[in-house]
Parts: sequence; structure tokens; C-alpha cells
Amino acid sequence: MLRFIVQFLVTAAGLWLASAVVPGVAFTDTPSLLLAAVLLGLVNAVVRPILVVLTFPITVVTLGLFLLVVNAATIGLVAMLLGGFVVDGLGAGIGAAIVTGIVSWIAGAFIGDGKSKD
Repeated sequence: MLRFIVQFLVTAAGLWLASAVVPGVAFTDTPSLLLAAVLLGLVNAVVRPILVVLTFPITVVTLGLFLLVVNAATIGLVAMLLGGFVVDGLGAGIGAAIVTGIVSWIAGAFIGDGKSKD
């Protein structure tokens, strides 16, 4: 449960930073930001694996760069489902995907994966 809460907070921080840094990404209020973090977690758990499998050939051809488009699509899907979250186009979605990915990567370096290294 604690891991879920930490992941939620990291995702919310990444989305907040993306809205501050990336033009075209915005939230109307704080509850929209928090709900977007929850929805993004659900979409990443359910929809993203399906998209990754379906787009595997193009991901291989682009040496993995197409995963940025998949991540942008998941963020765009959350924006479509949530009224208080706006992503203006694919470029803004890719920017948001990069920012949230970097925030998650940095947080993962400090938090770890929860497994013992004995």
C-alpha cells in the first residue's frame, strides 16, 4: 500500500512539473491533478501494456523511441477522460511523457524497487 501511495505522489509531482514546464499541458485545479495521477496509474496498468504489445514492431524499428508516443497517448487518454486536465496535441503529450518519465526515474533512483540486495 505504501508503494502505491509513493508511486501516486511521484506521478502527481511529474504531472505538476510537466504542467509547469511544457507548454500545452495544464490543470484547472489541484483535485484534477490528483485525479489525473490516479487515472494515469490505472491507464498505465491496463491500457499501456496492450499498446506496447500492439506497437512492438514499430518500437523495434525506431529502437524504442516509439514508446514516447505510447506514453504520450496514455497521457492524452487521461486528458480526454478528465475535464480538468488539458494536453494540446502530440508534442505537448510527448513533452509531458518525457518530464514525468524523468521524474519517475529520479524518484526510483532514490526510493529503489523495494527489493533487498542481500
